[in-house]
Amino acid sequence: MTTVAPGPAPGVQAPRHPLHALATFELADYRRQLEHAIRSCEQDLPPAPALEHLRGALAEVIAEQDDRARIAARNA
Repeated sequence: MTTVAPGPAPGVQAPRHPLHALATFELADYRRQLEHAIRSCEQDLPPAPALEHLRGALAEVIAEQDDRARIAARNA
């Protein structure tokens, strides 16, 4: 049985910069890619080994987007 190292699924390009340095549209695009990859992996039986990594990356993106929204609301 072969094992696959966890990492981004095909179709998900890791951002060139840390999340906090991404433009809003880049962050949204990365989130879209992650959500699509997670949906694809969830259809696999058994689930792809990269699924937990993808979910973790998505959680980080959502946290960054929430932080930005909170800052924007505070400054409005």
